[in-house]
Amino acid sequence: MITTTLILFPIAIAAGVMGAILGLGGGIIIVPALTLLFGVPMRTAVAASSVSIIATSTGAAVAYLNDKLTNIRVAMWLEMGTATGAMTGALVAGYVNQRVLFILFGALLGYSGYNMVKTRGRDKDARVEPDRVSRRLRLAGSYHDQALDRRVDYQVTHSIPALVIMYFSGAAAGLLGIGAGIFKVPAMDQVMGMPFKASTATSNFMIGVTAASGAVVYFARGDVKPLVAGPVVLGVLLGALAGARLMVRMKAATVRRLFIPLILYTAVVMIYKGVARP
Repeated sequence: MITTTLILFPIAIAAGVMGAILGLGGGIIIVPALTLLFGVPMRTAVAASSVSIIATSTGAAVAYLNDKLTNIRVAMWLEMGTATGAMTGALVAGYVNQRVLFILFGALLGYSGYNMVKTRGRDKDARVEPDRVSRRLRLAGSYHDQALDRRVDYQVTHSIPALVIMYFSGAAAGLLGIGAGIFKVPAMDQVMGMPFKASTATSNFMIGVTAASGAVVYFARGDVKPLVAGPVVLGVLLGALAGARLMVRMKAATVRRLFIPLILYTAVVMIYKGVARP
């Protein structure tokens, strides 16, 4: 068990670093590592991943809040859709054809990745016209970009369509057992017109809320195994703190280049699962 812990710990640190930089929970690394490398049952792996997402969100959120990268108003607005969707997904999980859902959500992710490739050279300081909801809720934000050494002010648009997307991203998390962060970041970047670094920071803030509700269920079922979850949570937390400090010094274009292959890979895997499922 000591050998397993020694191997798992650096993997968890790497997952935390990537999760904090890209606005994801790290589950995309943790779950395959636990199941494929260590033979951990899927439910135990997903439970450990859910708890680790809380650690990622907590560790990264503190740093991003201090740097004022996180847009709390946007997070609270979108979390209404994600939380409602997660509840819906959990309720209807046993009645929906998951094969179709894998293909559908995989196609949507692929389209989002394609749009990111197309717009990777676009000037993110381009004028965004705020919608009525954005003005009413004061969703606009600003932060100091350390990589550019200047203040970035931005507006937010398409607030209602983004809320609808968040509902379906939450439903996907509940139905398919995936992290909703992979949907949150493209929605804020592509739909709402937020800068990419603000999108990943805000996603990190949000994913902990979604994961916390699922973690309660896993704790109640007894799926959270301390010998597995312990080193994962500690490693992910340390990685998230390091990743958050690293991300604020990176250029937005670099973070985007790291995110695009991941979202395209996830899209291919989801479509494959949908096609290959019996």
